[in-house]
Amino acid sequence: MPSRRQILAFTSLFVTLPFLSRPACSAENDVVGPLKLGFIGAGQVGSTLAGFWLRGGRHPVMLSARTLSEAQSVADSMGGGARAGTPQEAAAFADIVVLAVPYGALPAVARDLGGSVSGKILLDATNPYSWRDGAIATEAARDGAGMVTARYFPQARLVRGFNSIAMTALRAEANETPRIAIPLAGDDQAALATVSGLTREAGFEPVVTGGLSSAKLFQPGNPGFEAVTTAPALRAQLGLKPA
Repeated sequence: MPSRRQILAFTSLFVTLPFLSRPACSAENDVVGPLKLGFIGAGQVGSTLAGFWLRGGRHPVMLSARTLSEAQSVADSMGGGARAGTPQEAAAFADIVVLAVPYGALPAVARDLGGSVSGKILLDATNPYSWRDGAIATEAARDGAGMVTARYFPQARLVRGFNSIAMTALRAEANETPRIAIPLAGDDQAALATVSGLTREAGFEPVVTGGLSSAKLFQPGNPGFEAVTTAPALRAQLGLKPA
């Protein structure tokens, strides 16, 4: 029986055959920064994503959690120059702020961080679940998580991404061939370009689905959620045009 990796490779070839004449992305498009990354949350999501970008040694990282001691413990375990701070310190430190908390915590995070994320790229890797997050999850299911997050952080350059695949799968799939697709959505094209570069650095292939409203395609309960597949296959699955 073929392995999942072989199936993915075959699927990628099948979907892309009509487009083999397109030139591949140049290596220059894979490099961004260096950028300071501040994580609001240091659990599975925060520590996994921080680990991807620490690996290259180019991007300074600060982790925050409910307590400074918790953030410090995670940062110490990661090594690689990871630092710890309060959420306010992480947001002030960062060029890019990464939301890695339960979706229900977003109103409190927005209140506590205030204007410290204004004008900054805000990467929202959260997911709304009604069983855990209550009314805000119902709102996100109706309007889309991207649109709801934007209401709480109106001055940030918001990008939704890294929420659609479990962290265990991401750790297993990083830098594999063919690369796994990470769907991204946002209204700020420069922010999307920067996060796309970081996605490639982490070992994945970005697929921009469109503006923030399109982030609904890859939140829980929708076809792009938990889709561990290649970029061409994901585009086909979501009804997007080939790259």
